[in-house]
Amino acid sequence: MSMPYKISVILDKTRLERIRGTPLEKFIKDLYGGYLKVIELEVPDDVAQRILKEFPRARIDARGFIEETPVAFKRELFEVIAQLRSIGREVFDEILKPERLSKIKELAAKEEEYLPPPTLPEEK
Repeated sequence: MSMPYKISVILDKTRLERIRGTPLEKFIKDLYGGYLKVIELEVPDDVAQRILKEFPRARIDARGFIEETPVAFKRELFEVIAQLRSIGREVFDEILKPERLSKIKELAAKEEEYLPPPTLPEEK
């Protein structure tokens, strides 16, 4: 049996405020001793393959997390989570709708133009 993939969405203060008091609150996890708060979504295999196909930079790390997706994708992902108050399959069904995806890809293309890829310290 293959390990399910995951994707995490970082929650800043603004995002935390938006989901406080909703059923999503119970999915919030602390990272780095509470320094960062995230919500992790399980990503079905077919969805993971689709994300990798749509965003060539995206990759799956050793823990099975999908990383290096465009900022625009993560931003929209949070919007859908907040709207649907869910972290289930329907979130991906919504974000991968053609009109939503093309908007994300347009924004992602702009990101590519303006942002040099960040150099990250090697994870310990």
